[in-house]
Amino acid sequence: MRSAARTRRGAAALAALFGLLGGLTGCADRTAPPGRFTTDADPSEVTGTLHFMTPGYPTSPEGKAALNKVIDTFHETYPKVKVETDLASWAHLNEKVATSIASGDMPDVMVTGVGWIPPFADKGAFADLSSFGLTPKTLAEQVRPGFVRPAVYDGKVYGVMNIGGAKVIAYRKSMFEQAGLDPNRPPTSLAELRSYAKKLTVRKNSRLVRSGFDFWVNPTTHQYTQDYLTFLKASGGSVYDKGGEAAFDDAQGVRALKAMDGLMNTDGSQDYGTGQTDGSPMVLSGRAAMGFMGAYVDCGAKTGVGQKVCDDLGFFNITDAEPSMFLGGQIVSLSSRTHLPGAAYQLLKVLTSPEAEQDLAKLNLAIPAAKAAAGSAVETSNPASVFAAKSTADAAYAGGAPNWLDLQDSFAPTLDEALLRRRSVRDALHSLAVKAGAM
Repeated sequence: MRSAARTRRGAAALAALFGLLGGLTGCADRTAPPGRFTTDADPSEVTGTLHFMTPGYPTSPEGKAALNKVIDTFHETYPKVKVETDLASWAHLNEKVATSIASGDMPDVMVTGVGWIPPFADKGAFADLSSFGLTPKTLAEQVRPGFVRPAVYDGKVYGVMNIGGAKVIAYRKSMFEQAGLDPNRPPTSLAELRSYAKKLTVRKNSRLVRSGFDFWVNPTTHQYTQDYLTFLKASGGSVYDKGGEAAFDDAQGVRALKAMDGLMNTDGSQDYGTGQTDGSPMVLSGRAAMGFMGAYVDCGAKTGVGQKVCDDLGFFNITDAEPSMFLGGQIVSLSSRTHLPGAAYQLLKVLTSPEAEQDLAKLNLAIPAAKAAAGSAVETSNPASVFAAKSTADAAYAGGAPNWLDLQDSFAPTLDEALLRRRSVRDALHSLAVKAGAM
């Protein structure tokens, strides 16, 4: 999934980021404490400048038009407040935030990703939105199932998701039929997934011709973390327990990674590191009979895979112990030190309106988070988005504790050790859990 892949950050930059966050109270200018947040009695008379950092709007004409629409809508309520926008990329977002904190010029409104809320909220960088009436309960009334938890830390809301980027599992119905499998009955358990994948795999002289299951990784960088998190939730496990301690090395976590190892190394349903050079899902090209893909497929004859391929696609969530679909996305938060809280919250409201979310979802090949945007054209335009929109309650997430941004850089290489059989599954996960406890 493109948006989630862009959020990977270097360990050195993260260390700098949290060192700076620890000293947040010493910053000047807009990072001075504003007191309890309130709305403005007369927004039309408020003056000043809001600094807005977002990686969500591309610099294309369509991206610029969508962003201008957001700002124009905001100015209907706050006509005298200027909005300065920083179109940070996902690859450099953490460096941007770290620099802004160091300079005492933290953005008033920021867009980050799933997994960011606990680390930033724990360090006091994000504002608790309870002053504006947002609680987990009231937020649940506004957004789809599955879009509340990533915005909550320690029982408080620190942001609002505006789009979700899912990683769904698709399969080719025609290939099921060729293998003697019922196309109307996809696998559910991890064991059944392996059984199906083995039957669907095609090899000639040991060379993999068609994968039975595609993990959809870049053949250069790999990164199996999202796949593992999907399998982890399906097995009934979680990254952290309720106390915020690492829990992925328990029996469920071991079961999830052993299923991935089995698909590759025992069953031969896909070789480690297999992927298409252009980064597209193999299930769409027919090089895989089942596999992960993003929550969007272009069914156009000239621009995409064509309607015949779209009609041949089926979708399912693995349900070993519980249904699971990986969900990333974007979350709008406010600086805890903004001097324009009312205006900042108004911009958040505009960014999370159904209209703005639909525009943003189209630009990012995602689905809107708001309940009011359900059934919109952007999510009904293709079968992958339709399935993802119906499955948000099954969301599996990255993160969950303040040390996630540090831990995530160690996740992929640790999984690689197990998948390449350089270490046992149990030892690899245990070593990572020990490292998490030391962070």
